[in-house]
Amino acid sequence: MARRVSRRKMPRREDFQMKEQLKIEEGVFENRTMMRLRSFFTHGIISSLEFIIAKGKEADIYLADGGASVSDAFVAVKIFRLETSSFAKRADYINGDPRFGRMRPGISELVNVWCRKEYGNLKIAGAAGIHAPRPYLFNGNVIAMELIGDDEGRPAPTLKDSVLEDPEPIMDSILLQIGRLYVKGLVHSDVSEYNILIKEKIPYFIDFGQAVVLEHPMSKKFLERDIANMLSYFRKQYGIERDLGKALMQVTQGGATGVVDGGNTN
Repeated sequence: MARRVSRRKMPRREDFQMKEQLKIEEGVFENRTMMRLRSFFTHGIISSLEFIIAKGKEADIYLADGGASVSDAFVAVKIFRLETSSFAKRADYINGDPRFGRMRPGISELVNVWCRKEYGNLKIAGAAGIHAPRPYLFNGNVIAMELIGDDEGRPAPTLKDSVLEDPEPIMDSILLQIGRLYVKGLVHSDVSEYNILIKEKIPYFIDFGQAVVLEHPMSKKFLERDIANMLSYFRKQYGIERDLGKALMQVTQGGATGVVDGGNTN
């Protein structure tokens, strides 16, 4: 989960574009990350890297100008830190996932697998037809994806930072999208008011690194936790009461049919 930088504190793009570009060239990033970032330029995914728009325990997200290979004006570049103790707690989301075999020991290898996992999970999310960033490219600990934001490059607010005039359709849409992921064999595993962005009254899911396939031994527990988190948030914030058991049944049985569709779907 990344903490968004306050819009009031966000620097002007034109003031920091050259500064951040020089930081890359002068080696502020460690060498492996610098080498990997270059591939995003050479593949035409980004044309310049600007400034941090969100900070987290495990990764920072940068705003970048889109390159020749993408149609978007802006791209989000997520850079995972190669040395972070918090990643050791994430191993349970990889162990038991049949898509990943035995890993070499070390945090660096875990981070690289996590990044590759997020890219693959975003591909599944796209195939499921849910609202989530389009992934463009990953390399080691760096992944580039669609920026969910406005035409000026400002990221959309989180659900936590949004005041919803009509919250129930948003909640229904979130449950529907959890169900569509489930139909495609994936559980997000970290759905919360911090990992959903609200753009034009539509909820977008982000942070897919921890998402697991249904074959994972903890997938059912993670699915129930995702739904419980959303029901709890909307109950406390907006007074909407839903039964967890019924919501779980709707998600697992109605994800493909739109039983819980609130109208904000692809």
